[in-house]
Amino acid sequence: MKRRHTDGQEDIQVSELVTGEAVVLELRLARPATRALALGIDALVELVIFGLLMIPVALITGDDASESLISGLVIACLALTFVGYTTTIETLTRGKSVGKYALGLRVVRDDGGPVRFRQAFVRAMCGVFVDFFVTSGCVGFITAMLSPKGKRVGDMLAGTVVLRERAPKAQAALPQMPPELASWAVRIELSTLPDQLALSVRSYLARYHELDPRARDALGDQLATSVARFVAPPPPVGVPAWAYLTAVLAERRRRDLDRVGPTSGPTPGPTSGSTDPGRPTGSGGFAPPA
Repeated sequence: MKRRHTDGQEDIQVSELVTGEAVVLELRLARPATRALALGIDALVELVIFGLLMIPVALITGDDASESLISGLVIACLALTFVGYTTTIETLTRGKSVGKYALGLRVVRDDGGPVRFRQAFVRAMCGVFVDFFVTSGCVGFITAMLSPKGKRVGDMLAGTVVLRERAPKAQAALPQMPPELASWAVRIELSTLPDQLALSVRSYLARYHELDPRARDALGDQLATSVARFVAPPPPVGVPAWAYLTAVLAERRRRDLDRVGPTSGPTPGPTSGSTDPGRPTGSGGFAPPA
């Protein structure tokens, strides 16, 4: 992923996740050695499960069973163990297996969200037929070493990445809702706002006071025009671009938090945020972002 500096500098390569509220999270990717150890733990668990499944198979088939029946049952047990185990546990735990839990790892989507059945199933299938078992781990190891984010083939196809769970940390303060726009913001439609555009807005607001005033205003107007294509209805007349952008991101974050439920910290509502009397106010009495 590339980010363009808002003061005209060249694009730089970054390796960060962007949450639904456009908060940039630092990535502490799981190291290959840690992932290999987690895989080893999971492999032991899978061998135990496979052994337990083979006990009733041996009792049912007996000595006079046909080879085709035995082969079919063994293949079914292998699929249930090495595909079903990973798919089920990563779906139910939102990205953790026994090995990952033991080592503090978690699989997440590229946008930072929890994995679902589709991603877990694709990773499990590729783990068996591409990355590990069929190829003795060669493909998975090589692709993970060559990938900037340590992705194996299964991660690439599923759109996932493995992180050290306690790693994410917000880099900058979250945007606070301008009180003057709170009643307007609760009525807007912004579900189609692209994550990349929201990230650009977030970066702009975080560096607002570092920019040349003329370039800052021009960029703010440009971003506001782009955002307006995905947000309706338009803001009240006379609202400065930065206040409009701040309100959109703050409302987007509030709705995301409402969807995931209560958290341990304070949840900003539609009227959160205040005007700091120690800062100069902009047009219409709005205080520029800190």
